[in-house]
Amino acid sequence: MSTAGDGTSRHWLLRELPYVAMLALAVGGVILTGFRGPTTYAYWMVLAPIYGLACVMSGWREVDKTADHLRLIVTQALHWLAFLAAMWLMFLPQVRGVVNDNATSLALLILLALGTFVAGVHARVWRICLVGLFLALSVPAVAWIQDSAMLLLVGALLAIVAGGLFWWLLRRESRTP
Repeated sequence: MSTAGDGTSRHWLLRELPYVAMLALAVGGVILTGFRGPTTYAYWMVLAPIYGLACVMSGWREVDKTADHLRLIVTQALHWLAFLAAMWLMFLPQVRGVVNDNATSLALLILLALGTFVAGVHARVWRICLVGLFLALSVPAVAWIQDSAMLLLVGALLAIVAGGLFWWLLRRESRTP
């Protein structure tokens, strides 16, 4: 049974889906950057055009004239080509030999945050700007998680062991009369 509220929430979800996808793709890139290989490079190189396309699609509704549409496309294309060039520099062997994987993933996230925010400004789409701002604010959290990975792993293992112990004791107690 469907209500009017379901249609509204579905419409909201479809409207916000590109921005949620942008965030999810950025997180995937940060996780993937911990691994070396051509997959990481290809992922980040494909991510920029996807972000550019999302910016053009979002900004398209904000302009009316054909000349403004053309300006939007050219501006976003040049913007994301510059971002691709900066990412390419991060993956040069000379740079990868000096910068470790954690620093590379943080630098790419910072570049993506800045690029996304500025692309949102050019496209006049506040939601794109918000995605860029969220990515920028996530940089310290990602750095802390990367720095504290062992602590988080030990904490998770302790929580699993404690949960298992409580479950075992609860089952044991429920069996005794």
